[in-house]
Amino acid sequence: MANVTDLQTKYSKLAQEYSKLRAQNQVLKKAVVDEQANSASFKEQLKQRDQSLRKQEQEMDSLSFRNQQLAKRVELLQEELAASEAKGKKGKSKVDSPSQHGLQTQSVFDEDLQKKIEENERLHIQFYEADEQHRRQEADLRARLDEVEKDSEQHQAVVDGLTTKYMETIERLQGDKARLEVKAQTLEREAKECRMRTEECQQQLRRCQSELNKQVKQSSSVIQEKVPFNDTKLSDYNSLNVPSHNRRHQLKSRDVAGQALGFIQDLVAALLNFHSYTEQRVHIYPLDSSIEPISPLNQKFSQYLHENAAYVRPLEDSFLQLHQSITEDTVTVLETVVNLKSFADNFSSYTHFLQKILPYQLKSLEEECEATLCTAVLTAKNQELQSDVKRVTSVFEKLKSYLNLLALPSVQQDAMPQSSTSAVFTQLASCLHSLHDVIQEMSKHYNQKAGLEQELPTITQKLRTTTECLLGSLASLTSSTGKIATFFSNNLDFFTSSGYSPRGSTLALNPLQAESMLANKKKAAAYIHAVKKPRPQSVPYREALSNRRILTSSTESREGLTQQVQQSQEKIARLEQEKEHWLLEAQLGKVRLEKENQRIADLEVQLAAALGESPNCRLLMAAAGTPAQSHEEAETEQKAESSTLCTSLVGMLCTTPTVEHVGDEESREQLIKTHYMARVGELTTQLQISDSKAVHFHSECRALAKRLAIAETSRETLSEEVKVANQNITRLQDELTTTKRSYEDQLSMMSDHLCSMNETLSKQREEIDTLKLSSKGNAKKNKGR
Repeated sequence: MANVTDLQTKYSKLAQEYSKLRAQNQVLKKAVVDEQANSASFKEQLKQRDQSLRKQEQEMDSLSFRNQQLAKRVELLQEELAASEAKGKKGKSKVDSPSQHGLQTQSVFDEDLQKKIEENERLHIQFYEADEQHRRQEADLRARLDEVEKDSEQHQAVVDGLTTKYMETIERLQGDKARLEVKAQTLEREAKECRMRTEECQQQLRRCQSELNKQVKQSSSVIQEKVPFNDTKLSDYNSLNVPSHNRRHQLKSRDVAGQALGFIQDLVAALLNFHSYTEQRVHIYPLDSSIEPISPLNQKFSQYLHENAAYVRPLEDSFLQLHQSITEDTVTVLETVVNLKSFADNFSSYTHFLQKILPYQLKSLEEECEATLCTAVLTAKNQELQSDVKRVTSVFEKLKSYLNLLALPSVQQDAMPQSSTSAVFTQLASCLHSLHDVIQEMSKHYNQKAGLEQELPTITQKLRTTTECLLGSLASLTSSTGKIATFFSNNLDFFTSSGYSPRGSTLALNPLQAESMLANKKKAAAYIHAVKKPRPQSVPYREALSNRRILTSSTESREGLTQQVQQSQEKIARLEQEKEHWLLEAQLGKVRLEKENQRIADLEVQLAAALGESPNCRLLMAAAGTPAQSHEEAETEQKAESSTLCTSLVGMLCTTPTVEHVGDEESREQLIKTHYMARVGELTTQLQISDSKAVHFHSECRALAKRLAIAETSRETLSEEVKVANQNITRLQDELTTTKRSYEDQLSMMSDHLCSMNETLSKQREEIDTLKLSSKGNAKKNKGR
C-alpha cells in the first residue's frame, strides 16, 4: 500500500506540473496570437505606407508637371525678355522713360523667378530625402516583419510539438493511472482480507488474553493462598523475592538499543568525515603541502587526525556488541549490561583523543589568523571557532563522566542507587542537548568563515571543495547529535524507570537474582509447553498414593501384560474366524431347512394324491407319522454316524454322504461366492470412490500449483511493472523539469523579445507620426503655393 500511495502522490505531482505547463502553454499561445495580431497590424501599416507612398508619388508627379510648366514659362519669359531687350535697344533713343519702367518690371520678374527656382530646388531636395528615408524605413519594417513571422512560425511549431508530446504523455499517464487503479483495487481487496484476518487474529488474541488472565488470576490466587511462607533472613537469595521476567521491557530495550545503534552509526560516520576533511584542509590551507611544506605543528596535527579511525570505529563496534547482547531471553538493567563498560571505555579513549588534538587545533586556527590575506572579520570567526572547539571538548568530557557512572553498576554491585541513576540519565539528556547546540554554533561559524574565505583572491578549487565537504560533515554531525538528543529525551522515562525490582524492595536487581529469574523463566516455559499437551484429568494425592502402592505390589510385569494382550488379540482373531464360520453354517442350515420343508411338502402332496382325500387315509397318515418320524430319526442318526467333515479355506463344514450332498455343497459354494462377490463389489466401489477422490485431489493440487505459478508470474510481472512505472515516473519528472526550465527560458526570452518589439513599434509609430505630420505640412505648403 505504501508503494501505491507513493505512486498516487507522484501522479498528483505530475498532474500539478502538467497543469502549470498547460497554463504556460496558454500564455505562449496568447503571445503567439499577440504576435500574429502585431504582424497583421504591421501589414496594415505597410499598406497605409504604400498608399501614402503612392499619394506622395502622385504629388511628386504633379509637382514635376508643375515644375515643367514653370520651366516652360520661364523659357517663354526669358525669350520675351530677350525680345524686349532687343526692342529696347532699337527704341532706346526714342523712348527713355518707358525703357526704365520695363527694366524695373523685368528686375522684379527676375527676382520672383529666382525665388521660385530656389524654392523648387529645395522642394526637390526635401522630396528626395523623404523618399529615401521612407524607402529605408519600409525595408527595415519588411525585414522586421519577416523576422517576426519566422519567430511566430517557430514558436507555433514548438507549441504544436509540445502539445502533441504532452497529449502522448497524458494518454500514457492515463493508461498508467488505469493500471494503477486496478492494482490499487486488488491491493485494497487484499488489504480488506488482511484486515479481516487481523480482526480474527485480534479476536483470537483477545480470547487467549482472557483465558491467560483467568489462568493468571487462578495461579495468583493459588500462590497467595497456598504459598504463605517467605524467607526474611536472606532476602537477596529468596526465590520468591525474585521479580518476574518482563518480556515487554526486553522488547522495548531491544528496540531502543536498535534505534540508538543507528544514531551512533550516523554519529561515527559524521565524526570520521569531519576529522578526515579537517586533515585535508590542514594540508591545503594556509599553506599547500603540494607546493611548499607545512609547519611542523600542522604536520603533527595531521598525523594525529590520521589516527581518528582507531578511536572512532570502536564506538560503533562496542555499541553493536551491546545491542547484540540484548535479547528476549536476557535481563537488561544497568547491573547486567556488561558491554556498556566497553562502550564507556571506548568513549573515554575518544575523549582523550579530542583533548590531545585540541591544542594543535587551536594553534592551526591561530596560524590561519597570522596569514597575510586574513582579514579582521576572518580573524574574529577563527576566534569564535576556537571557543566552539573548547566547548565541544568540555561537553564530551561531561558525557564521558556520565557514561562511566552508568557503566559502574555492571562492574561493582550497589554502586549507585535508583535515584542517582535517574539524576545521571537526566543530566546526560541535558548534556546531549548542549552538545547539539555547541556543534550547531560551530557549523554556523564555519559556514560564515567559508563565505568569507570564498571572497579571498588566492582561494583554490581544491580548498573550495574541501571546505564544502567539511561543511557537509558538520551538517550531518549536527543532525545526528540532534537526533540523539531528541531520542534520549523521548525515552528518558524508559531509562529512568525500573523494569525489574524485587517484590517489596526498592533496591536494584543484582546478577544473582537475574540468573534466578532466567532459570524461573525457563522452568515456566517448559511447564507451559507441557501444559499445552493433552493430559488426563488430575488424580487426588491420596488416591495417587494408593494407586502407586497397588501398582508396585502387583506381580504382573509389563512383559506379562503385553503377552496377555497378544494372547487376547489372537483369541479375538480366532473367535472372529469361528464367528464367520458359524454364520456360514447358519446360512447353510437355513437353506437346508427350507429345502427339507419343501421336500416334505412335496411328499405330503404326493401322498395325498396317491391315497386320496378320505379321512381314513388321513388317520392312516397320522398313524404312520410316528413310525415315519422314528424312521427319519434313525436315518438322521445313521447319517450322523456316517457323516464326514469337509474343510476349505473359508472354514469347516460337516457333510453327510446323502443324495443331497452334491446340491448342498453347490449351494454352499454358491452362497460363499455370492457373499465374496458382494464383498468384492463393496471393495471395488470403495476403491473406485477412493480413486475418484485421489484423482479429484490430484487435479485440485495441479490446479492450485498452476494458480500458484500464475500468481508468482503475475507478482513478478507486477513488480517489474512497478519498477518500470517508477522508472517512467522518474524519467517523466526529469523531462518535466527540463521542459519546465526550457519553457521558463523561452518565456523569459519571449518576454524580452516582446518588450524589444514593443519598443521598436513605439519608435516606428512615432516616426510614422512625424512623417505624417511632415507630409501634411508639405502638402499644405504646396496647396498654399
